[in-house]
Amino acid sequence: MTTTDHAVGQAPAAASTSSRAVLGSQHVARLLGGTLIGRMPNGMAPVAIVLLITSHGASLASAGLLSALYGLAGALSQPVKGRLMDRHGQLPVSAPGAVINSGCLLLLLVGDDPTLALAAVVLAGLSSPPLEAGLRALWPTVLPDPGRRRVALALDTGSQGLLYIAGPLLVAALATAYGPRAAILATVVLGLVGTTVVLTAPPSRTWRPQHTAGSTAAELHSTPLSLVFLAHAGFGIALGAMNVWAVAMAELHDMELLSGLIPAAFATGSFLGGLLYARRAWPGSPIVQLLTAAAGFCAGWLPLLGLPGPHMATVVVTVPGVFLTVVIACGFTTADALVPTQRRTEAYAWLIASVGAGQAAGTALAGALATHRLTTAALPAAGAALALTVLAAARHRITARRDTCPTAVVPSVFHPSDSSVPNRGSHRWSEADTPTLPVDVATAPLPIPHL
Repeated sequence: MTTTDHAVGQAPAAASTSSRAVLGSQHVARLLGGTLIGRMPNGMAPVAIVLLITSHGASLASAGLLSALYGLAGALSQPVKGRLMDRHGQLPVSAPGAVINSGCLLLLLVGDDPTLALAAVVLAGLSSPPLEAGLRALWPTVLPDPGRRRVALALDTGSQGLLYIAGPLLVAALATAYGPRAAILATVVLGLVGTTVVLTAPPSRTWRPQHTAGSTAAELHSTPLSLVFLAHAGFGIALGAMNVWAVAMAELHDMELLSGLIPAAFATGSFLGGLLYARRAWPGSPIVQLLTAAAGFCAGWLPLLGLPGPHMATVVVTVPGVFLTVVIACGFTTADALVPTQRRTEAYAWLIASVGAGQAAGTALAGALATHRLTTAALPAAGAALALTVLAAARHRITARRDTCPTAVVPSVFHPSDSSVPNRGSHRWSEADTPTLPVDVATAPLPIPHL
């Protein structure tokens, strides 16, 4: 990726890496806030669709299917949208996507025809703007200082879990007070406003992809990178299974609130994990950090095998939530070092899609086994164990691959005549020098997946 001449300049070597200082950096608060608002529909639309469709007299099963199709279409289309963004820039991809997405959601308000509803939700999901992958492509432009960028990425990842607390609550409040149509309208408005805030910001408006000869699709499907994608699908399985397990817990204990409280506790843990991860630079290379966090994420689910009561279960799920931010952050950092600069947005999108596909699989599997209490409680740990096993087996492949990956390119936010910039040439990633990597390799993007 490249930047424009008026992008944010080089941060001073001793720049403060506190959360407040990073949020005070130019464009950071706007991009974070705009992306969070623009992605609010990810937490609102599935619930709003269910409420609206059932209000038309359809069954809960039909409404649930449409809601699932919306999320699945959005996840599976991520790589295509990421590749288009890498080729044409952010504005030509996200702006039309936001308009089409909003228009399709509004179509749900004009009638109750099942065929129209099916086409509308699928097209809405396919066209949802890829703000998450786009934001991570912008961070090297906005924050060339690796320390500040790491903090911003951690805040970005941790805070996104809150969307899945605030979104459903907002939909419920609006639907109760004004009806489900109001919830759909609010979803559309927030999506358009957030996307507009991001796309009109100078870093997004002027961001241009870097085109380098020799980049092929095979570079995104090498064995090491494919294993990283597979591992993230395992993390997604854990997330999808957790949501179904929460509903099962609510039914078992006749506490409807648990179906929302348990995912909210998990998301809160993720937010706290993001704050903790942002406070300091952690030792070890990204793959070592990824393996460590994956082990903690897996261990965090094991207490569920003891079939805890509702209160203890709510507390327990905050532990894997804390590790999720680190897992996703280091996963994206690892992938970042395995792909050429001009294909990174697409690589980020593949990781997002992997988590989304895993979630769908975890939800379906947990739903099919919902009558088996112990099995349902064990599925999140099983998904996490799959991810940990894949990463452990892939570690040496990833290490070998990164040592031969394409030369890193230092972004053009540095003036060519600036002799103060170290290592302007090529630099290979090794575990020993992780803290001093070049700008585009030292820290990479990180999302919180759809919970």
